[in-house]
Amino acid sequence: MTVGSAPTANPNLLDDRAAMGLPRTFVSRLDPADVRAAYRRLSGTSPAGLAEIAEDRDRPFADRWTAGSLLALAGDPRIDPDSPAMVAIPGGRAAIGLREADVEDVTAQWSHVGVRGEWIAKETPRHPVDVAPFRLARYPVTNLEYRGFLADTSAEWLPTSWQFGVFPAHLANHPVWTVPPEAADAYAAWLARRTGRPFRLPTEAEWEYAAGAGRAYPWGETFAAGAANTVEQGPLSTTPVGIYPEGRGPFGLSDMGGNVEEYVSDDYRPYPGGAFVADDLLTDAESYRVARGGSFTRYGDLTRCSRRHGWYRKPIYAMGFRLAEDV
Repeated sequence: MTVGSAPTANPNLLDDRAAMGLPRTFVSRLDPADVRAAYRRLSGTSPAGLAEIAEDRDRPFADRWTAGSLLALAGDPRIDPDSPAMVAIPGGRAAIGLREADVEDVTAQWSHVGVRGEWIAKETPRHPVDVAPFRLARYPVTNLEYRGFLADTSAEWLPTSWQFGVFPAHLANHPVWTVPPEAADAYAAWLARRTGRPFRLPTEAEWEYAAGAGRAYPWGETFAAGAANTVEQGPLSTTPVGIYPEGRGPFGLSDMGGNVEEYVSDDYRPYPGGAFVADDLLTDAESYRVARGGSFTRYGDLTRCSRRHGWYRKPIYAMGFRLAEDV
């Protein structure tokens, strides 16, 4: 399948398909024949076996996707709403952000998808931050986990991705999207009360450090289309968590690049010594909650570990979150 030309204009001024570089005609990224063949191979496999296949980098993508999809209905043993899988992140002095000398090169690298210099300038200057040891969830919060929060609290923050507000059982182990940052905060506070554990959202510095520990991308120094669920090669929809094993970061975290963007706990403000950038994310407020990591609706520029983004009120913005926990 060949995707149409990527946008060179500001993608926020285009309709969603044009911003994703998609043609007006039918587009498919998953061959039904490949999925049927994978189903025949995997049907009858235990949930534990399916979970192993879903994260096996030696398996073809159709196998990983099918295994994850079967787990959504069979029950995914990787997902425990009251005890999410957490990864210990060691403390240390982290170099956060981008060197000012690199702004021009990064902008030029991604100019073919409409990236503008002022967006990249928000990442400067590179500066040291002392990060205390903490834990970060291995996966973003899923639809199944978020359903428990809504059922228990009667909160009205229904994800816009749930058609008519109905829980999509077949997507139980996909990351939840789109919810406002207040819902992400409330979810973390609810789970903390429910479990007695100090759950919260990660700070920007914690997220960036955990994503790459100094790498440009979670998996290395150059973009790799097969490592993340982005427009370049993804199926143009969310995917079961963890099925892009080549994209795992240095601490073994999954989906830090692609699938859905992830809110952190910080609102946008300039880094120490940096300039305030009033870009199009400041449409109806003086600030906004920062999001990181990119999504299935966007190009790989957003998977850069230092890239600072946020929610613009368009369906193409797929906003999710993952939990942090104090040690």
